[in-house]
Amino acid sequence: MLMLTFCSIEIVYGQKQYSLNEAIQFATERNINVQNTKLDATSAEARIQEIRSVALPQASISGQALKNLAIQTVFLPPAFFQLPESAGPQGVRFGVKYSGSLVAAVNQLIFDASYKVGLKAADTYRELAQKNVTSSKIEVAGQVAKAYYGVLVSEERIKLLDLNIGRLDSTLRETRELNRQGFVEKIDIDRLEVQANNLRTERQKVVNLIELSYVLLKYQMGLSVDEPIKLTDKIQEQNLEELERLAQYEAKTFDYNQRIEYSTLQTQLKLAALDIENTRKQYYPRLSAFLNYGYNNGRDKLSDMITNKWFALSSVGINLSAPLFDGFAKKYRLQQQRITLQKAQNSGELLKNSIDLQIRQAQIMLQNNLQSLQTQKRNLDLAQEILRVTRIKYKEGVGSNIEVLNAEISSREAQTNYFSALLDFMLAKVDADKATGKLYAGN
Repeated sequence: MLMLTFCSIEIVYGQKQYSLNEAIQFATERNINVQNTKLDATSAEARIQEIRSVALPQASISGQALKNLAIQTVFLPPAFFQLPESAGPQGVRFGVKYSGSLVAAVNQLIFDASYKVGLKAADTYRELAQKNVTSSKIEVAGQVAKAYYGVLVSEERIKLLDLNIGRLDSTLRETRELNRQGFVEKIDIDRLEVQANNLRTERQKVVNLIELSYVLLKYQMGLSVDEPIKLTDKIQEQNLEELERLAQYEAKTFDYNQRIEYSTLQTQLKLAALDIENTRKQYYPRLSAFLNYGYNNGRDKLSDMITNKWFALSSVGINLSAPLFDGFAKKYRLQQQRITLQKAQNSGELLKNSIDLQIRQAQIMLQNNLQSLQTQKRNLDLAQEILRVTRIKYKEGVGSNIEVLNAEISSREAQTNYFSALLDFMLAKVDADKATGKLYAGN
């Protein structure tokens, strides 16, 4: 029976070395998807500060320069000029050819009920952005772990293939010697050479698979595919029964908030509730204060605008606005927001059921892969023992070359099945950790 444990190996010059935890930590800092969610979080922080700025004084300055190409004529009644009614309205031009103004204005929000709700929503928005970052890190952690395990299994497989090739080469040399002495036929040598060629071909395929697995791992980590790296963890044999019991215990004591998806949904529910509260608060009046101060001037000559005195203007006051009727716009907006909240709550129940299903599936897959791994390990041990005995019998002249070749084939098939089961178990363990929210606990 097997369980994954890890230990360090020697440092290789010119290569960056990563344990599984180090590879995951590196990926959560360098992976492009994680970087993008961090940028989203930074953008969210800027949005929060934008909301907060509404309560700060809003200052502006405006200036105007005007040239009247044609001064407007104003018509006044004859009585204004002490003329008889029969004279009719008289036209008079009021104004100057040039005018200008320069005004500074300051506005300050005093009371806005919806603004306080906006502040609450801003904090919740920050929380949601951070949870999105965590969610992307968990996804990357799972991808890196699976790619890392793929490399480890392939490297263990190549070690066993090298051992098989070495043993087969030894058998081939012995068989050639027996052939020279007349104890075996040439066809026995040919059969062994076919087996040796097949083994070397299989080894090359695994070498290519290892190269591809490294490329995939570096891609998931955010590294260049040409950058050399070394993995410092390796697989060791241990007892898996304790791991299986621990996984079952974790499932029984599972808290849904351990899953980032559920925790994120709870934050989204808070935001939906705050949207409703914000719309309700918009029925309240809004109060603000203002202060204006500036200068203006008007002359018939442009030069007089510069040399003559400008006149001050100033005002201070408050603005009070209260909504009376908006055509039921806020009423229908509230209806839509309540529906959105109800849908999110329904999604929460669906997500809980989905999480329960994922945990149960992960448990079953982990147990099935554990049993398969135990079976394949037993088959591998038996196949190797059969091969060992068959070789002894062949050397002692009581067994045939065909029996040895068949035992070799069975042994390689058992090795392939074992490593396939080993990788399946590793991947199932990753899925189980993800289902129970234990895959990634970093910040």
